[in-house]
This record gives sequence, structure tokens and C-alpha cells, in this order.
Amino acid sequence: MWSLETLGRVRLSRHFFMRDFLYSEIGNFHEIQNIPDDLDLAIANGRAFCQTLMDPLEETFGRVAVRSGYRSRRLNQFGNDNRLNCARNDNPLECHIWDWAAGDAAVAGASVVVPWFADQYDRGRDWRDLAWWMHDHLPFSEIWFFPKLCAFNLVWRPAPQRRIDSYIAPRGTLLKAGAEPGEDLRTRQARYSDFPPFRGISYPALP
Repeated sequence: MWSLETLGRVRLSRHFFMRDFLYSEIGNFHEIQNIPDDLDLAIANGRAFCQTLMDPLEETFGRVAVRSGYRSRRLNQFGNDNRLNCARNDNPLECHIWDWAAGDAAVAGASVVVPWFADQYDRGRDWRDLAWWMHDHLPFSEIWFFPKLCAFNLVWRPAPQRRIDSYIAPRGTLLKAGAEPGEDLRTRQARYSDFPPFRGISYPALP
């Protein structure tokens, strides 16, 4: 028998627990519970997301702040209906509903901030420096960057799309799904040459 306390204690990876992803400002203000309908599926997808993407970020840059993690279907639909920056539940790019699908259609993601980089971004650093670093080191599926704090949606899927978009200038698509980078590896590496040494399981970078 699951309890909310037990669910919060579930360890998803070396650095993250389920509780780290259950907080919702929308849910708290509007009194909507943010609890998975399918606990086992939410945990399985959340573990893949955290072990593959979140842990290497935390181990490389220090603390990673979760701005918006898991959302129940009811909570996410409420957010979309009321224009609270939530995509439709059936949007192909929706990543917060971890218990929506299994198998090849599985997905899990969160809106996160890397404080180490947010400070530099605040001083004028180009968001693409971090985007290309993640491209060359992490097997993400999609990334969407936002102007405030250089936060970004980070998405895991079993078969990554490898797409990068941004609402920060230059707005639009930096990398289309399946496309090769517009900058060569040496140019990309020069962008992030002062980053901390990578820690985690490295993803082979494209040349």
C-alpha cells in the first residue's frame, strides 16, 4: 500500500528522490493533488530520466534546481486549460506526465536550472554554450530553453530525438531532430572550454 510519504522516499538515482519532483506551485495554490495514477510507471520513467540526464548534470555542475518536475494528468490539464504554461496532455512534446506511456513511447522530463550556469548567463553568457555542452555529453531527447534563469526543459525518451529549441535570442530551433550541428565539434568545445570536467557517463559527441 503506497502512501505519499513512501512515494516521496523512492530513490530515483544517486542524487534524486521522487519527492524532488512532486512539488507544484499550481497544485498548491489551486489545491490539486500531484500524485501519479500509475506509480510504477512514473517511477520507472523517472529513474531513467534521472540516471541518464540529471545525475551527470548534478555531478558536473553541483546542485541542479528543479523548477517543475512530475505533473499528474489532472494537474497538467488544469494548467493548460487556465493558460499556466502547461502544454496539452496530448502534445507530442509534453514531458512532465511520466506515467503517460511505456515502452518506446515512454517519456520523462523536468524544467530545471543549473545555478552554476545561471550566474554566468545573468552576466551575459550565451545560452548556446550550455546547449552545445549538453549535446556533446548527454543523450537527451529534447531541450527547450527559457529566458528566466536560463531554465530549460530537459527530456528523456528511450529513442532520443536530439532536438534543441529556445525562447532566448536567437529564438527558434538550434538543432532539428536528426540533424547535424551547425557548428563543428572544435567550435562547440571552445564555447565550453572553461566548464567543470564532465562527470558521469559520457555520450559520444558528433564530429
